[in-house]
Amino acid sequence: MEIATPSSSAAPVSVTSTVREGRDAYLAENGFTLESYEQRWVKVAFPGFTITIPNPPVRQRAVRWHDIHHVATRYGTDNAGEGEISAWELRRGLRGLGPYVGAIVLGGTLLGLVIAPRRTLRAWLASGKGHANLFARDLAEYEAVLALSIGELRDQLGIPRDGLATERKLHVAAPALAV
Repeated sequence: MEIATPSSSAAPVSVTSTVREGRDAYLAENGFTLESYEQRWVKVAFPGFTITIPNPPVRQRAVRWHDIHHVATRYGTDNAGEGEISAWELRRGLRGLGPYVGAIVLGGTLLGLVIAPRRTLRAWLASGKGHANLFARDLAEYEAVLALSIGELRDQLGIPRDGLATERKLHVAAPALAV
């Protein structure tokens, strides 16, 4: 399995890899863990500082799907990449997320519009009218989605086989950046 470098636009895994393999590569390159899905509090890194936010059950559910969205779209985890993924998710709908997670997605979109307006608008447009994201799915479907190939998931979501990202970087605290 090939892990992308922090500034690489290369995919961490191929379209024939399973979504599970893609998720695991995504978690590893970013220094995230499966255990963090269940933690009551999580740290979010920004340039120069880190904040700790609550991780209630609605966010625990949403972040699992959000991470799969990163695998499907190939958007990065730096602030511009989070702006892109947030805009993509927002346009596709926030059904079932509640106000807390909805505010996080809206905030990510607004941050993206400030720091990377072209990329954020391109992600909004690339989301395509009438397509859904994974947020509306029940977690009972999660294992079945993990068993799909990344190509199959992209087909289901109406995403091109190569993903959507034109530039892909990692967040400031990613382990690959410490090397």
